[in-house]
Amino acid sequence: MNDTPKTAKFTALVSPDQLAQHLHDPQWVVFDCRFALTRPESGRQAYAKNHIPGARYAHLDEDLSGPITPTSGRHPLPDPGLLASKLSRWGVDSGKQVVVYDDAFGSMAVRLWWLLRWLGHDAVALLDGGFPAWLKQGRELDAEIPDAQSAEFHPVQNDSLWVDSDAVLAALQQKRVIIDARAEVRFTGFIEPLDKVAGHIPGSLNLPFEDNLDMRGNFLKPEELRAQYESLLHGSPPGEVIHMCGSGVTACHNLLAMELAGLPGSKLYAGSWSEWITDPSRPIVGKATS
Repeated sequence: MNDTPKTAKFTALVSPDQLAQHLHDPQWVVFDCRFALTRPESGRQAYAKNHIPGARYAHLDEDLSGPITPTSGRHPLPDPGLLASKLSRWGVDSGKQVVVYDDAFGSMAVRLWWLLRWLGHDAVALLDGGFPAWLKQGRELDAEIPDAQSAEFHPVQNDSLWVDSDAVLAALQQKRVIIDARAEVRFTGFIEPLDKVAGHIPGSLNLPFEDNLDMRGNFLKPEELRAQYESLLHGSPPGEVIHMCGSGVTACHNLLAMELAGLPGSKLYAGSWSEWITDPSRPIVGKATS
């Protein structure tokens, strides 16, 4: 693929080599999305210490999520107009190639990858291997906060990319494929460190997002991913698949994996498990009921 964003765009992954070639390219905008669910300030602190040169920092709670309500999950979708304003201040417009990264196998940065697609910006890619791969290769680092380079980001919101709890209830009746990206111990309800109720949605399937990766932390080859997901789909159209997790973040990792596998069009259950459990009438399977 041609690396020049004027003739081609990256919509899934970029390698450290590809990013290094464009590190000082004004048409490329890089975002550091490091974040830990149990230590919300750790990512920002790590960014202040060092980061990929020119990278802006996007905070999962403050920038990439909306306010929590009694009926929402832990990371509701942000207000699209507010996010668009932030993207403008960060220098993103329709002509920019965006690259996102974290230090958690892409599990946090995929949120911004998906949000940009939701707002109509397809030229966004995840750094394969993330910050650890960049460090391992001895790439350039910086501690400077980049100067603001305002642009005009005009969102083209596509709400067909996600579903709400009512749509998931309907999907259960239709026996559609629902894939949960949480760790198996959380899916089964054996351990639940983040949410008030443990377990999973009846009939949903478990594919922890880490299963998309090889031993180095890079995404598996497309043919390997395709085999993995086709074993769950059993012929179901990719466009009918729903992805979920704890709060609609790591589920985007599985959604990206399906895109890489040539199985595009699956949907995100944005509220995910933490929203599902806010209504006790919704069915669940827990450790005691499985």
